Amino acid sequence: MTTTPVDVAVERVRGVYGRWRRDTPISEMRADWDSLFPAPAQDVVLRADSAAGVEVLWVIAPPAAAAQESAPPRVLLYFHGGGYKLGSVTSHRDLMARIGAAAHCRVLGVNYRLAPEAHFPAPVHDALAVYEWLIAAGVPPAQIAVGGDSAGGGLAAALLLSLRDRGGALPAAAVLLSAWTDLTAQGESYTTRAEADPIHQRAMILATARQYLGPHGDACNPLASPLFGDLAGLPPLLLQVGDRETGLDDSVRFAAKARAAGVRADLEVYEDMIHVFQQFAADIPQARLAIAAIGRFLYGIWGEPTAKGDASMLGIAC
Repeated sequence: MTTTPVDVAVERVRGVYGRWRRDTPISEMRADWDSLFPAPAQDVVLRADSAAGVEVLWVIAPPAAAAQESAPPRVLLYFHGGGYKLGSVTSHRDLMARIGAAAHCRVLGVNYRLAPEAHFPAPVHDALAVYEWLIAAGVPPAQIAVGGDSAGGGLAAALLLSLRDRGGALPAAAVLLSAWTDLTAQGESYTTRAEADPIHQRAMILATARQYLGPHGDACNPLASPLFGDLAGLPPLLLQVGDRETGLDDSVRFAAKARAAGVRADLEVYEDMIHVFQQFAADIPQARLAIAAIGRFLYGIWGEPTAKGDASMLGIAC
């Protein structure tokens, strides 16, 4: 039987999961998860920063730096996945660098608060704080896109809903990768893809949701499960998801509901792909194709730079 790049990625993930026990400290689990993914290429600029008291990381690939020497910076505000308890800007450095290179934009990764130390809606508050900090630093909303994968994709969608409901300026677009938009896990794919998905099953998803929500959180709150929100008025969306995912319907249903509300929602379902396959771009060709598609989507939204200016004036030069 032929071993595929996806098989290799699955075994790497299982190798990490397999070391964990009920008494494994959360700090050890997070360190294991961070070490699962590679560092970006050496020519990528990484700079830690603080945004409204939230830890963030600037990730600038050479194409992004060169593209914006004579134009206001375009920034992708990115929220990592990990079930609201794992993941960090460290685990997602390579993915953020690859997306930034494809879209010729800077990426600002956010270390939002995680469970069990913090519960819903703490990550939403952190997302809002960083977005508002970025605007206060001088980046126009039209030059900002938001994105995220898995829980981070759900958080990016929740940020959009929160901004719209507050009457705040929305970003230009959003990129949602295997987004977790329904913490109740009601989609049919949790059953139809149960045998195909080698990593995530409904019982695990529901347990993770309970940990994030804490004793008082409501899984039907749109800021926890954006699928249950009114999606009217959101900016253009790109959703990518693997066909083998139990959470496939979280993206399919979200895209359909957004379209019904008059929102542009481009849905890309990748055959035989697993949850957030884009993180394994060094090994999986389809992941590189998906990242290239993200770049085309964002560049299509932003268009060619027209305004001249010095990015360092914004106080976020890296």
